[in-house]
Amino acid sequence: MGVSKSELFTEEQNKLAAMAKAIAHPARIAILQHLVNADACVCGDIVQQTGLAQATTSQHLKELKNAGVIQGTVEGTSVCYCINPKVWNEYRDFFATFFKKMKEPKCC
Repeated sequence: MGVSKSELFTEEQNKLAAMAKAIAHPARIAILQHLVNADACVCGDIVQQTGLAQATTSQHLKELKNAGVIQGTVEGTSVCYCINPKVWNEYRDFFATFFKKMKEPKCC
């Protein structure tokens, strides 16, 4: 397996790639949409929303939490998740800036 050559790219390019990787799965997008639409901390029903196994959903939640996009708190025997507003806004602004910088492609 090849070694990552991330040092060949700018800090901005590496950061954008890391952000994209964190949300680059349909289950993670579904989780984020659910949390945004709930507009509150959500406890327990995320597995039902994804239709995936508990372990699989937990792995996706872990990836989102590691990326900082969501935050979780323990309440009794369950973990409640919500969007981390600071990181959410950072993602939004970073992607918006990226797309604004890109001109409309002129293809052949």
